Amino acid sequence: MADHDILTVAEMTAADRAAIEAGTPGAVLMARAGQAVAAAIQARWTARDTVVLCGPGNNGGDGFVVARLLAAAGWPVRVALLGDRGQLKGDAALAAAEWDGPVEALVPRSIGDAKLVVDAVFGAGLSKRLDSIVAETLRLAETSGAVVVAIDLPSGLSGDLGGPLGYAPKADLTVTFHRKKPAHVIEPGRGLCGEVVVGDIGLAPVPTSLVENHPDNWAAKMPWPDAASHKHARGRLIVISGEMWSTGAARLAARAGLRIGAGLVTLLSPPDALGVNAAHSEAVMLRPFDTDLELETAAGHADAAIIGPAAGVNEATVANLFALARTGAALVVDADALTAFRDDPAELFSVLDRDDVLTPHVGEFERIFPGLLKSAPERISAARQAAAKAHAVVLIKGPDTVIAAADGRCAVNTNGSAWLATAGSGDVLAGFIGGLIAQGMDSFEATCAAVWIHARAAELHGPGLISEDLPGLAPQVLRELIAWPG
Repeated sequence: MADHDILTVAEMTAADRAAIEAGTPGAVLMARAGQAVAAAIQARWTARDTVVLCGPGNNGGDGFVVARLLAAAGWPVRVALLGDRGQLKGDAALAAAEWDGPVEALVPRSIGDAKLVVDAVFGAGLSKRLDSIVAETLRLAETSGAVVVAIDLPSGLSGDLGGPLGYAPKADLTVTFHRKKPAHVIEPGRGLCGEVVVGDIGLAPVPTSLVENHPDNWAAKMPWPDAASHKHARGRLIVISGEMWSTGAARLAARAGLRIGAGLVTLLSPPDALGVNAAHSEAVMLRPFDTDLELETAAGHADAAIIGPAAGVNEATVANLFALARTGAALVVDADALTAFRDDPAELFSVLDRDDVLTPHVGEFERIFPGLLKSAPERISAARQAAAKAHAVVLIKGPDTVIAAADGRCAVNTNGSAWLATAGSGDVLAGFIGGLIAQGMDSFEATCAAVWIHARAAELHGPGLISEDLPGLAPQVLRELIAWPG
């Protein structure tokens, strides 16, 4: 849905320009932006000594509007401007003319005893480091104990790259307009923005293939059963077990696939691991295989297959993946099955298609896409380039997990939970992805849904979470989603 679209700086500029060309004056858009910021501030804090730090462009113009509105509401407000008030142009000059209070120079002493600082110096379009006076002033604001509110983005943060160009302050609240930008959702920018509020200033939607991962985008596509459903109709998922001493990861994935709704989940196990797996499996079925050819036969009717959790970094895993690829099942390639191809990633890519999913963390991503994270401008571009190269869905795990499809669709997950930093949580995520794909969900949407469900489950549990808890929390999240509006 459009409300969850993420726009680049250029796309946002185009949206502004289109509104102006359609007859909405820029000064009106600036007034709406300032009203959104002032309203967000007043909704969260009581009146207190405030200084608004204004830059020489439109971001500064927004700041003058905020200062005027807060002062009219009885707040004690000062304005500090970078540059000469007489040099302001266009809409910013009009906004400054409506401020009837004094304007001081923007220097570190401008912070004074302020309890709230509005950073309206520079917005998302900044392309160079802050000069020393601005950086020192904002650093003092950040460390003074005052509340920091950023307009659009904390100054010094690149809207597209998602990181500071040098220094950028950490805000308590960032108010942006129309849609979020990459810096609002990817780290380290996301962490510097604090709470993010998106103000509606009356712009029209802009076509984009980048979204914030949210149930509004895929909840209507969830594969719910109906009265005629039976276990085979609900999807057949297989998971490849590791050797006898490395079986737990595959069982976690299998259990997760079953909990997320797959009708029939089978753990395909090397013969020496059958006893261990049988002792710990109930609803998950168990079947042996000894060679890659036996695996191909055993997996012949599967809708989706998960390979990698504790599978072993060896030639057997490579051969097993090729066997699964020959079945036509959608593949979820995780963990060891990724690392097994580190010497020849192209060999892996040669057997993948758009229905397959690669689930690397950053280290695994570097092994199969060497140098890409460093050469790409940011994680979104890296994920998209990787998906195009692999001809498959690729997710890069992290606090800002990015999911990209080979056709250019991309989503950034923002409900990540620190409680997921525990062994085995990635195996559960692979199971959630495989289980949804087995039920017929589009692989990109299934991956987006699984990532969100995974994080939501962790949030519901909180402290003390271990990976074994996650599959059992899935039903509670699914109950939320089955009643999702729309």
